[in-house]
Amino acid sequence: MAIVEVKNLEGEKVRELELADEVFIAKPNRYLLWEATKAFLATRRRGTHSTKSRGEVRGGGKKPWRQKGTGRARVGSIRSSLWRHGSIAHGPKPRSYAYELPKRMLRGALRSALAAKFQENKLVVVDQLALPETKTKSFASSLVKLGLQKTVLLVNDSSNRNLELSSRNIEGCELVRHHNLQPYHVLSHEGLLISEGAIRRLQESLR
Repeated sequence: MAIVEVKNLEGEKVRELELADEVFIAKPNRYLLWEATKAFLATRRRGTHSTKSRGEVRGGGKKPWRQKGTGRARVGSIRSSLWRHGSIAHGPKPRSYAYELPKRMLRGALRSALAAKFQENKLVVVDQLALPETKTKSFASSLVKLGLQKTVLLVNDSSNRNLELSSRNIEGCELVRHHNLQPYHVLSHEGLLISEGAIRRLQESLR
């Protein structure tokens, strides 16, 4: 049975929370984690690379020399891809690299990512991630009290403007909502700080 302590932002234990074994006790699947990470990074690629084909390079309207009788090779344009300052043959053009994984694979990868953090004791659950005021220094001290001193991912189940403003200037700190959580988010941060409401919703959707 998976049990985790629920703390407040002062690092004090409030209660214990029972987690779903099928989500947090299962052995992480490395293949699913790799596929989910690859798909996420492919989606983030801009794909704006572009090269000019023969019809797009400026110049080259006149045939350099006549077809026969010169002893040289036949050339139709000085903008041939064989020439300096010419076109690029079969070069890259703008395109999208995005592709979607099957939903079952994506859910399995997210289960594996959460299980890995829980089994490595890098998952911290707080009763709520609601800040009464915008104080970056105060929130940074709360992270230290919770034992999160390196890169940390914040997962909340509701929007909180004070939390957004307080966390965005902390280096290595990223905030996402529970319904936007991706396996890459979890894997790319050392620690995971999640609200009690968010972890309840996540394990309901991942069972």
